[in-house]
Amino acid sequence: MQKPSQYYTVKGAGQAEIHIQKSRFICHVNRIETEEEAVAWISEISKRHWDATHNCYAYSVLAESKTEKSSDDGEPAGTAGRPILEVIKARELVNTAVVVTRYFGGIKLGAGGLIRAYSQSASTGLDAAGTLNWVLHSRVEITVDYPAMGKVEHALRSMEVEVESPRFDDQVHWRIWVPVGQETSIRELVAELTGGRGRVAVRGEEHRPLEK
Repeated sequence: MQKPSQYYTVKGAGQAEIHIQKSRFICHVNRIETEEEAVAWISEISKRHWDATHNCYAYSVLAESKTEKSSDDGEPAGTAGRPILEVIKARELVNTAVVVTRYFGGIKLGAGGLIRAYSQSASTGLDAAGTLNWVLHSRVEITVDYPAMGKVEHALRSMEVEVESPRFDDQVHWRIWVPVGQETSIRELVAELTGGRGRVAVRGEEHRPLEK
């Protein structure tokens, strides 16, 4: 599977609770990297709330291919797991798992009411967790002579790129992360500031998180 230029996930674990017609809906959210992680985490939540009426869930995982699954856990078909998954999809989230735990309060909500309740609970939980935008970056290594260190570092710090601390030996080395497609501009900048003596090498690609 080709790496996407960007994707969205939740920041990490989050939780929110709403009450509808005396029923408690507790939404648990987590960022996961694999389907195995999703299944294990959902099992953990279900065991923690073993006394709940339902532990409905959905998740979307982006690995070798995209995997989406959901469960109504005893609620009428299509009224719980699918609405949770639709909220995840509407926000374009992957590597995200959501469990909505329901403690029944004695008043039936009907199919439409259940869909609204699980959708609202999932939305509230995802709001609490927050969102990260993962953008594909190139790992770029820059090497310059000491006389050019000051102006190169100043230029790098003024740019919207992630710059790691420099490494020193007989020359100065930086590792920076730039969105894929901006490598040429870095090469041109370093060449201009060093009179063509600086070196720029791309060492790989990796998704880096930015707050949405």
